[in-house]
Amino acid sequence: MNPDVAADLKELSATLTSVETVMDLDGLRVEIAELEKQAAAPDLWDDPESAQRVTSRLSHRQGELRRIEELRGRLDDLPVLYELAEEGGGDADSLAEADAERDKLRADISSLEVRTLLSGEYDGRDALLTIRSEAGGVDAADFAEMLMRMYIRWSERHGYPTEVYDTSYAEEAGIKSATFKVAAPYAYGTLSVEQGTHRLVRISPFDNQGRRQTSFAAVEVAPVVEQTDHVDIDEKDLRVDVYRSSGPGGQGVNTTDSAVRLTHLPTGIVVSCQNERSQLQNKASAMAVLQAKLLERRRQEQQAKMDALKDSSSGSWGNQMRSYVLHPYQMVKDLRTEFEMGNPSAVLDGDIDGFLEAGIRWRRTQ
Repeated sequence: MNPDVAADLKELSATLTSVETVMDLDGLRVEIAELEKQAAAPDLWDDPESAQRVTSRLSHRQGELRRIEELRGRLDDLPVLYELAEEGGGDADSLAEADAERDKLRADISSLEVRTLLSGEYDGRDALLTIRSEAGGVDAADFAEMLMRMYIRWSERHGYPTEVYDTSYAEEAGIKSATFKVAAPYAYGTLSVEQGTHRLVRISPFDNQGRRQTSFAAVEVAPVVEQTDHVDIDEKDLRVDVYRSSGPGGQGVNTTDSAVRLTHLPTGIVVSCQNERSQLQNKASAMAVLQAKLLERRRQEQQAKMDALKDSSSGSWGNQMRSYVLHPYQMVKDLRTEFEMGNPSAVLDGDIDGFLEAGIRWRRTQ
């Protein structure tokens, strides 16, 4: 085997070994066995919420173990692929196939290595995203809708379910704001690096003179609240408004006042939900969103205290963080990590894994 290839395979094996150590495969197998035992209990579904938690965690843990074992199997098979290619007299097609598998394996191991960097208190949670249009008028509202689609397409690519809680449509096009959940292991830890202001530069399709327009949209990311979080909200701190759900162009979605808006008076946080037919269900969903936002605020306050203790002068990474330029050239660039892609269409269609991985690695260095 080529010495350079052998050295590369040795390096990949060392990286994968360190990932296996961090993820504690023996502990993972013990946890899976315990969850399988709980899932097999005859009274499991007496408490549907608890049952859902157990089966979901079991599925996630089994998936993680399977992913690591598959990577190790593929890495063990690679030397055989190269030997077969060399036995065939250095057949160019066989060597190209082995090289392609090595490149793919390197990318897959790198992606898993990034996952080991997510060790924050809430990183393993589902994520709650809120997108808002900012400066830029109708272009900003259209951009906010483009970002919402980008994250939902990213979730679909990975097989992660999403649930939209609320969408406030703008009058001409796009959205004023939207809140939705991404249910996946480490969704919060992964997507939290997307928090901040996103900037779009393009020829405006809404300007009849075809001028270039710069518009902005904000992305907020919060961890979904669990029962152990103790985010208590006093009813007297809430203002509850009910109203009729509306769709694009202001049309009514249903004929009853089922949509709910909650205002948390001490903080001024406002959330709303209109995706359910029942006012009670919408209020429960809005309360879950409010709790998540209060939990994220608490996390940010704790982080600010820690940064003050460390005398951090690096500044917040939650401000303007990415530019999407469609004119006069094509480029999406992260302003913190310098990671960039020259295909904005692919990025806006959910191809953002490179940005997420670069963001997670960059945050680790701050």
